[in-house]
Amino acid sequence: MTAQLVYVLNGPNLSRLGSREPEIYGSQTLENVADIVSREAGSLGLAVDFRQTNDEAELIGWIHEAVDRGADVVLNPAAFTHYSYAVRDACALVAGGGGKLVEIHLSNPATREEFRHTSVIAGVATGTIAGFGSDSYLLALRALAR
Repeated sequence: MTAQLVYVLNGPNLSRLGSREPEIYGSQTLENVADIVSREAGSLGLAVDFRQTNDEAELIGWIHEAVDRGADVVLNPAAFTHYSYAVRDACALVAGGGGKLVEIHLSNPATREEFRHTSVIAGVATGTIAGFGSDSYLLALRALAR
């Protein structure tokens, strides 16, 4: 039996984890996060494709790719959360294609600056997990594996 494929996609500035505002985002690097995600996915019988980009068009292309492959998506849209209707529209295609999309955040945007309180992604996501640091990714994988 083939493992269920999950795209774990990360938006802008997440490549700077570990050095960017560690008091908010923690001290783990994105490479550390990719490692723990890969281990958790393996224990759950999932296959992950873990990626990061600072480019909105590239992120949209990856979401399209996930739809075309019938994969679920764990998405940390980072700053795109708050304003990218193009990313939102791509995310809507996931559910339209029968897949699930879990929006995740390392920090809890609702406890931060007011401009971070609105997610244009949440309305088309299967669910949202925020505020648990890198465990947000693991919680999303566990939800998809159920």
